Amino acid sequence: MTTYQYLFGPVSSRRLGLSLGISPIPKKACNYSCVYCQLGPTRTMKRHREMYFPVADILAELKAYLASGLPFDVVSIVGEGEPTLYLGLRKLIRGLKSLTNKPTVVITNGGLLAQEEVKEALSEADIVMPSLDAYDEASFKKINRPLGTIKFQTMYQGLVDFSKTYQGELWLEIMLVKGLNDDQAALRRFKELLEPINYSRLFINSPVRGTAESWVEQVDGESLLLAEKTLGGTSIAGPLASDFYSDIEDDYEAILSIIKRHPMNQHEVTSFLESRGHEEREDIFQKLQQDSEVEVIDRKGLKTYRVV
Repeated sequence: MTTYQYLFGPVSSRRLGLSLGISPIPKKACNYSCVYCQLGPTRTMKRHREMYFPVADILAELKAYLASGLPFDVVSIVGEGEPTLYLGLRKLIRGLKSLTNKPTVVITNGGLLAQEEVKEALSEADIVMPSLDAYDEASFKKINRPLGTIKFQTMYQGLVDFSKTYQGELWLEIMLVKGLNDDQAALRRFKELLEPINYSRLFINSPVRGTAESWVEQVDGESLLLAEKTLGGTSIAGPLASDFYSDIEDDYEAILSIIKRHPMNQHEVTSFLESRGHEEREDIFQKLQQDSEVEVIDRKGLKTYRVV
C-alpha cells in the first residue's frame, strides 16, 4: 500500500461523494483557534502565508494516486489547518486541474479573503467552501478566536467582494455553537449578512465530534430547524444529519419538493434515496434529466439539480 504525505482518503462525503483530500500545510497551521475545532486547540497561530511544501511534490503524489486507478469524485484542498496559508495555492490548484478533470474544492475559514492574492488563488477552484460562524467582532473573538490582525469586518467584506467576482460555486457553512450564535437575534443578524453575498449553497452545521474546548455544545434539533427556516439553508448536523427530509411518499415527487427550496447534487440525491430504501436510482436520475422544470448544472461531472 502506498503511503502519502499530502494526500488522504478518499473519504465519503454526502455533499461531494468520494473526496480525495490534499493537505498542503503542516498540522494545525492556522490563523484561527476555533472553540469547536475537532483537531483541538491551535498551538501556533500563523500570521503569514508560506511555501510549506514544494508544489511539485504534492502533484507527484496525485500522479501516483491517479496511476493506481482508484476512484474519487472531487479533489478537496483542506488540510489540518487553514489551506489559504499555503503560498503555492494558486499554482497547486492549476496543477491539480492539469492532471484531473474532477472538480477541485477548497475548504477555508475565509480569514484571508481580504487579500487579493488569496482571492486570485481561490478563483482557480471549481468550488470554494468558506465558513461564516460569527456576526460581529465580539462573536468572532468568542467563536473563531482569530489572529489579532484579522478583524471581522475586514474578513466579511473580503467574503462579499470575492463572491461578486468568483465564477465557480460558493458553498457557505455556518457552525452554530449552543449559547454563542444560535439565538433568534444572532440568526437575524446572519440573515442580514448573507444578503450581499452571492452564494450557491448554505449549510448549517453544529459540532458533533470532539472540540477544542470541552464546554462547547451542539445545538438541539429545534434550533437547527429555526436556523433552516430563518436562513434558508440546509442542516448537516445532529438529528437532521441526513441532510434532506420529505414526508411525501413518492420518491421522485419528494425530491422535486426539496429542490424547489434547496438544490441537491447527485451524491445528495443518492444518499436521500438510500435512506428511503429506493434501490433503482437510475430511473430517478433519468427523470430529473428529462424533466423540463428541472435545471441540471454540470460542473466537471458534479451535477446539481434544482427546479427552475
